[in-house]
Parts: sequence; C-alpha cells; structure tokens
Amino acid sequence: MSPTKTNLLQGTLDLLILKALGPGDLHGLGISRRIEQITKGTFLVKPGSLFPALHRMEEAGWLSSFWGGSENNRRAKFYRLTKTGTKQLETETEQWARVALAMTNALKAT
Repeated sequence: MSPTKTNLLQGTLDLLILKALGPGDLHGLGISRRIEQITKGTFLVKPGSLFPALHRMEEAGWLSSFWGGSENNRRAKFYRLTKTGTKQLETETEQWARVALAMTNALKAT
C-alpha cells in the first residue's frame, strides 16, 4: 500500500529542501525526487512550489547555484548549501523537532 499524499505544512518546504541538499549538490528535479524519497512518497513537490522556494532561499544566502550537465546531458541549474544554509538546517531541524514533540504530546493528551 502506498503512503497517503499529504499537503506540506507552512514552513516545511524550506526544511525539506535544506535536508535534501545536505548530502550534496542537486538540480531541481533531483531535489524534488530526494524529498519524495526521504519522506517515503508522502510529499511530492511540484515545480511551481519548488523553484520559487529555491530562488527565495538563494536570495537569503542559504543556497548557492551553478550550471552543469544533468544525468541526461542537459544543462541544469544545481544547488548546494552554503555555510548559512547549513546553520539554517540545524536551526529549523531543532525547531521542528520541538513542534513534533509538542504535537505528539498534545495528541496523546486525554
């Protein structure tokens, strides 16, 4: 049985992009595929959401980009985490861990 698709909560896309880029550089489609992989198919990020987020994150200094060849020899824009992006990943991971714990506790409350 495949997992149910879920809409992204406000603020989760940035964290998922940062997490997807943690292991190394990826182009847009690679980021989308990596997010699908790490969420076990729960989140599918469409280009209309992904590319504006990448642009915004690059402007914030969390990502840098460069042009290169994709696996099918097409020109593609690749993204990588900057030092600021790595720090942002750590900060957002800690924040979401606290939120997840609080929600878990709230849902267990009687």
